[in-house]
Amino acid sequence: MKAFAFSMLCAAGMALTALAPNVHAADTELKVGDQAPNFTLQASDGKTYKLSDFKGKQAVVLAWFPKAFTQGCTIECKSLAANGDKIRKFNVSYFMISVDPLEENTKFAASEKADFPMLADPTKATATSYGVLSERGMANRWTFYIDKDGKITSIDKTVKPATSAEDMVAKLGELKVEPRR
Repeated sequence: MKAFAFSMLCAAGMALTALAPNVHAADTELKVGDQAPNFTLQASDGKTYKLSDFKGKQAVVLAWFPKAFTQGCTIECKSLAANGDKIRKFNVSYFMISVDPLEENTKFAASEKADFPMLADPTKATATSYGVLSERGMANRWTFYIDKDGKITSIDKTVKPATSAEDMVAKLGELKVEPRR
C-alpha cells in the first residue's frame, strides 16, 4: 500500500511539473530582433556604462564570459586585446562581461592588458535579463550584437575563445556595422 501511494504521489508530481510553464526560459530567451535589455554596470576602466547611452550612436557587442582568470576566458581576452585595432575599425563599443565582482574583472583586465572595458554584473541581474546565467551561477560564453537602435542583431552561442576577435570582426562586417569615422 505504501509503495502504491508513493508511486501515485510521484506520478502526480511529474504531471504537475509537466503542466507548469517554464517561466524562467520563456522570460529570458532573447532572440534576434528583440530589444536588448538596458543595464547600468561598472567597468574595469572606472566608468559606469548604460546600454541606453549608445542608442542612436553606436552598435554594442557584449561578450559574456564565465569567470576571470580561467583558461578559456584568458584566451578570449587575449584574442580581443591583440585584435582591438581591427574591432575598432567599426563604429562599435565592445565589452567582455561577467558576474565576477568589479575588483576581479579590474585585476583580470590589467593582467591581460585589455584595451577595452570589462563590465561587472555581481548581482547577476543583467545576466538574468539576457538569459546567460548558467545553472552553476556563472554566465554562459555567449556574445550579443546590438545595433544602434538597441535591437539584438545576432547572438553567438558557440564562441571560440582563440578566435573570438576574428569572429567578432567577421560578424560586424556581415551585419554591415558602419565604419568608425
